[in-house]
Amino acid sequence: MKFRWTVSHTIGLIIGIIFPFLALPLVVFLLSQFENLSFDYLWEQFLNLAVVKSKYISLSLIFNLLFFYFFLNKEKYDLAKGIIAGTILYFPYILYVNFLI
Repeated sequence: MKFRWTVSHTIGLIIGIIFPFLALPLVVFLLSQFENLSFDYLWEQFLNLAVVKSKYISLSLIFNLLFFYFFLNKEKYDLAKGIIAGTILYFPYILYVNFLI
């Protein structure tokens, strides 16, 4: 079985890369509500501390599951594979920050 990269894979990859950045303010807002801290304080931590940045990005990657399951239910498997690829592209940065810095 041969694998061929299609336009649907690319669209899924772009969604998998961009959506965590769009969901990041929502993650910080939800954390601020649950921890009774100000949004500004947590956002400054995100901007200034690399370890905190990697943890918040990891949490925002969970929102890719929404698209992944949506595309799986619609049987758009190429888009779902692109979402997985986009999510995997974040892992080297997260591993670098958590284990080498």
